[in-house]
Amino acid sequence: MGACLGACSVLSCVSCLCGSAPCILCGCCPSSRNSTVTRLSFTAFLFLGVLVSIIMLSPSVESQLHKLPWVCEEGAGTPVILQGHIDCGSLLGHRAVYRMCFATAAFFFLFTLFMICVRSSRDPRAAVQNGFWFFKFLILMGITVGAFYIPDGSFSNVWFYFGVVGSFLFILIQLVLLIDFAHSWNQRWLGKAEECDSRAWYAGLFFFTLLFYTLSTAAVTLLFIYYTQPGTCYEGKVFIGLNLTLCFCVSTVAVLPKVQDAQPNSGLLQASVITLYTMFVTWLALSSVPDQKCNPHLLTRFSNGTVLAGPDGYETHWWDAPSIVGLIVFILCTLFIGLRSSDHRQVNSLMQTEECPSTLEVTQQRQVVECKGRAFDNEQDGVTYSYSFFHFCLVLASLHIMMTLTNWYRPGETQKMISTWTAVWVKICASWAGLLLYLWTLVAPLLLPNRDFS
Repeated sequence: MGACLGACSVLSCVSCLCGSAPCILCGCCPSSRNSTVTRLSFTAFLFLGVLVSIIMLSPSVESQLHKLPWVCEEGAGTPVILQGHIDCGSLLGHRAVYRMCFATAAFFFLFTLFMICVRSSRDPRAAVQNGFWFFKFLILMGITVGAFYIPDGSFSNVWFYFGVVGSFLFILIQLVLLIDFAHSWNQRWLGKAEECDSRAWYAGLFFFTLLFYTLSTAAVTLLFIYYTQPGTCYEGKVFIGLNLTLCFCVSTVAVLPKVQDAQPNSGLLQASVITLYTMFVTWLALSSVPDQKCNPHLLTRFSNGTVLAGPDGYETHWWDAPSIVGLIVFILCTLFIGLRSSDHRQVNSLMQTEECPSTLEVTQQRQVVECKGRAFDNEQDGVTYSYSFFHFCLVLASLHIMMTLTNWYRPGETQKMISTWTAVWVKICASWAGLLLYLWTLVAPLLLPNRDFS
């Protein structure tokens, strides 16, 4: 737990957040909305948990985890098997990540329940949401310490399925945000092109559309090369081919004349972004296939006892390319949740966020002047996001990062880490759900002409 305690210094730069009044920040923080500062602070708590989880996977920390009661009950020297032979330390690191992410998920779940139906900053619970950061940190520390003393038993197996469900939902949230981002990007650049009467904006849209489709094509080629073999790996071939076909279909629908008439801002830029992300999720799914012939990331054991993987015999690490890229996407998505409200009313309704009412702008500007260098309360007449739903998103984010850091391996009986088809199907189904969701954004104005989708 020394690593967890040592991480306290990370929060020293936000020590000015110990108050609960609207103007609580000191001069080290720029003038900003209280709602934004709060979301970023909770996101920092989540990132702190992620940092501790990563530290727990390091060999030096794993060696200290043998002292805890749930570690290697049948003997610290007992080998662990994952398509081969690994030492107990790898299993210890994964179990530690399970407990750290359990602590962060439990912390945010408590706030999910506590913040239900908060309507404005006048609610006493809003003071807890926007302040008392030192005490929140102590609560998180207490839950973390308690989590590390949970007897193993069936905890890891049960928590694995919580992680599967939570990660699936978080992938869907990522897809919603990505679709919204692509639509907003296209609208703004088209608007700039019309305002400036310049073809440079159109050229930019064309360049990025071509770039994303080129990257998607390269991804499909690499997936067929590295994750399929002649005469075998039929599941991988079906997944790649099916997702490629679906991406071609949604790209075609995006430029149909009727769709263009109903949604003038729809186009190939959005379709190219969704196509590239679908290929990324397909890559994540294939990297979880529990078949050594079809997955170069799985561990294998050679006659000399060395743990190697892949045809080239490189040393296997838990931090493979899919995990690293997945972590980067996770960080960007989580920051996106904390910082941004959508330009689209439907997305704001789905994500339980809204733009600050224009009638409050004058009041907010006065507060900025009076509270220069501090956060000002922009939620006296109504919250700008659902406190409860925001914390629920962080619960899902905790579960998703748990699965990402552990490569979706399920802790089995007799000290085995098992790569299962569950992870493959969750990711593939999430990619299909994302494509269907994007397709719905294209055809909904045609199917429901009486509704406003502007």
